[in-house]
Amino acid sequence: MELHNLKPAKGSTGTKKRLGRGQGSTDGGTSSRGHKGAKSRSGYKQKLGFEGGQMPLQRRLPKVGFKNHSRVEYTSLNLGQIDAIVAKYGVKEITVENLRENGQLSKFALVKVLGTGELKGKVNVTVHAISESAKAKIEGLGGVVTIVR
Repeated sequence: MELHNLKPAKGSTGTKKRLGRGQGSTDGGTSSRGHKGAKSRSGYKQKLGFEGGQMPLQRRLPKVGFKNHSRVEYTSLNLGQIDAIVAKYGVKEITVENLRENGQLSKFALVKVLGTGELKGKVNVTVHAISESAKAKIEGLGGVVTIVR
């Protein structure tokens, strides 16, 4: 390698325009920004969603719907699913802690038992909420229902 063979590393030299270096460079004076207006000023930044003064899309579209912030979301658990859990893990009692340990439930989820499906045997259930039909079926087989707050 000799001095006349040296070249800059690939990508290190850009083709960046040298703005504001006199009228002869064609990019002097206004530095290719044009005359007046916000875009010609230093510190100009276009706002997100700005459409050149036209009413932005997010303001043209109507607001839709309503989100109730005090709504309580439950994870549903059917009687058929309870029967499958009892058969798989051999437990006689379904609690929120059991469900979390076995990966059936996320950390902060609330559980509501619904009456879909059939139970084959007696099961004690401790959950956050339960439907009337599910409660009747569980208690009909001799099980106990406990509500946790």
